[in-house]
Amino acid sequence: MMQNVHLAPETDEDDLYSGYNDYNPTYDTEELENDTAFQQAVRTSHGRRPPITAKIPSTAVTRPVATGYGSKTSLASSMGRPMTGAIQDGVTRPMTAVRAAGFTKAALRGSAFDPLGQSRGPAPPLEAKNEDSPEEKIRQLEKKVNELVEESCIANSCGDLKLALEKAKDAGRKERVLVRQREQVTTPENINLDLTYSVLFNLASQYSANEMYAEALNTYQVIVKNKMFSNAGRLKVNMGNIYLKQRNYSKAIKFYRMALDQIPSVHKEMRIKIMQNIGVTFIKTGQYSDAINSFEHIMSMAPNLKAGFNLILSYFAVGDQEKMKKAFQKLIAVPLEIDEDDKYISPNDDPHTNLVIEAIKNDHLRQMERERKAMAEKYIMTAAKLIAPVIETSFAVGYDWCVEVVKASQYVELANDLEINKAITYLRQKDFNQAVETLKMFEKKDSRVKSAAATNLSFLYYLENEFAQASSYADLAVSSDRYNPSALTNKGNTVFANGDYEKAAEFYKEALRNDSSCTEALYNIGLTYKKLNRLDEALDYFLKLHAILRNSAQVLYQIANVYELMEDPNQAIEWLMQLISVVPTDSRALSKLGELYDGEGDKSQAFQYYYESYRYFPSNIEVIEWLGAYYIDTQFCEKAIQYFERASLIQPMQVKWQLMVASCFRRSGNYQKALDTYKDIHRKFPENVECLRFLVRLCTDIGLKEVQEYATKLKRLEKMKEIREQRIKSGRDGSGGPRSRREGSAGSDSGQNCSASSKGERLSAKLRALPGTNEPYESSSNKEIDASYVDPLGPQIARPKTAAKKRIDEDDFADEELGDDLLPE
Repeated sequence: MMQNVHLAPETDEDDLYSGYNDYNPTYDTEELENDTAFQQAVRTSHGRRPPITAKIPSTAVTRPVATGYGSKTSLASSMGRPMTGAIQDGVTRPMTAVRAAGFTKAALRGSAFDPLGQSRGPAPPLEAKNEDSPEEKIRQLEKKVNELVEESCIANSCGDLKLALEKAKDAGRKERVLVRQREQVTTPENINLDLTYSVLFNLASQYSANEMYAEALNTYQVIVKNKMFSNAGRLKVNMGNIYLKQRNYSKAIKFYRMALDQIPSVHKEMRIKIMQNIGVTFIKTGQYSDAINSFEHIMSMAPNLKAGFNLILSYFAVGDQEKMKKAFQKLIAVPLEIDEDDKYISPNDDPHTNLVIEAIKNDHLRQMERERKAMAEKYIMTAAKLIAPVIETSFAVGYDWCVEVVKASQYVELANDLEINKAITYLRQKDFNQAVETLKMFEKKDSRVKSAAATNLSFLYYLENEFAQASSYADLAVSSDRYNPSALTNKGNTVFANGDYEKAAEFYKEALRNDSSCTEALYNIGLTYKKLNRLDEALDYFLKLHAILRNSAQVLYQIANVYELMEDPNQAIEWLMQLISVVPTDSRALSKLGELYDGEGDKSQAFQYYYESYRYFPSNIEVIEWLGAYYIDTQFCEKAIQYFERASLIQPMQVKWQLMVASCFRRSGNYQKALDTYKDIHRKFPENVECLRFLVRLCTDIGLKEVQEYATKLKRLEKMKEIREQRIKSGRDGSGGPRSRREGSAGSDSGQNCSASSKGERLSAKLRALPGTNEPYESSSNKEIDASYVDPLGPQIARPKTAAKKRIDEDDFADEELGDDLLPE
């Protein structure tokens, strides 16, 4: 082996360390950039030639190369340097490594340390994407589909259901295009199933939100039947919900049960919700025993408020009293899982703790806790009101049992509200004495309950027109709770009833300061300012109330009435038009519109609204009078007959309506019918002078023999009338001052009482302009047509609102409030 190894000859055997400082230029890499032969070999195939031998003469110019100590030797470069492991000129060279280790003397020569190669400059720019490539097109299309699905969901959350459906359809179309492109480029295994599932599910949801149930069911079927979608079976719950909305209860139960079978038992909460849906569906179909089984299972596994309440409803439907009691006790025992109120009370004066408590006092979690507690109280109160009348022999005993159960539970504060609700039940049964006795039991309770009970008592006494008692209990309610707007409103009503409108307005203002949304106080203060003739302020309050109660007919009428009092008929007409859009069958509002149009001189519009009012309420005597006078004025006496005949049916003792009927027959040329009508009137009212005058004139014109008989009766009646008038005149002349005044007042009173209606005298005076009284054969027009409008609120007091419209635990109890139309106009 050693025969091929050639050792370097020793030139100087005495110097053991000679040659260590010599530098071989072969290993000099720093000058390679300036070596033309090396650069040519790199650029061409010259460097890939077979290795040359040492016999090839050198072509490169030799250059001196410095050693580590500065000594220089002249060696051949590149092509002329001795090859590794070869013999040159009989001198052997030691073997060297095939590849350099990479260490240079650059550090020794002053170059900076650059391990990351930052001195080489920035990296070359990335290659531009080819947008025409199929992969890039697929990627962009997939991004667009995701954006459309997100936009559809956002539009649905904002309430724009049509836009949400359009976006969902667009996403479905683009997703189908995406699937076809993927099938052409890649294998079917690379199709994005999650994207397809989300697109279809969103489309089905939007169909359902837009009540396009058939399309929604078809889309859900596509998802459910595709075996590639995992957990798609639970979407059968949504299909069951759609069938429930369509009232197809049998299919709804079928799909609920199918979904229940496909959901594993580990998803306990989901299974409970589906079973609750099944129970509700059984209630809707009337299968109460099956519903009871479902709700009983839920209450045994995971009790909740809705299931407990529905269980009570089911037992109530089947009439099982004992089970109702047990179900009510289960409902009471359902845990609320909310923090106590003591958590939000600072235990000390630590500023950091106070800041934390102030921050969480009304955050979203606290609001959710309040909503859950309010829902629990609502279910318990409703269940107690439902079962109390049936679980015992009387509703009072049933209420007492419910109160005892509630007192022993975590809802102890509801016991007082149940007692007040018991009093309200007495009110609905017209048992005012028991209601008063029940409410008086709260006079020694805490301030909140005492104020509520006193407010209800004040309301009761106000309904019975016992204003002194109503005022005293209103004072008690206000003293117990000065910030109770219902108590202040009741106090204002009692003051209003006594005629002290200024003081009543002050109480209403205080109620509004405590609760700016107290609609009763707003309405009543508007009525108060109308009484004080402060119309601008009244209008302001009614407009504020209109902003709260947009479709209240009473508020709309009051605004129109104020504008009428302010002599602005155009505005009054505009608000009355809004009123009849809310209550199109209100005959009084229609007749009021007719009156306003008549005052403006628009007879055609007035006739239209008067006629509509007559259609809905054909017994309004003022409307009948106006319509009859309108037809006479337009020379259509035949059409006026039916209105005056109806008026004679409504007021059979008023002879003027029958005289008007006879006058219409005469003016239309039907003299025989007119004569028969006059004879009938004479039989009913033999002392009516006007009827006899018409009979004498008609008989004379026709030439009947009865003319003499009627003439004799007429003379006798006229003579008796003259004697009566002379007696009255002589009696007035002979009477003294005070006595005459008393007789005069008595006469005026008797004159008012003898009329058949409160407006009889005025209507008689207005009808004298119509034909048939003094000038039977001459046409005359009705210049003044009275159709005065009565306030639709009326002078009567309305009944209180039902307690079901508001929660009982609030301070302003629904049955204690004075309604909008409580104050007489």
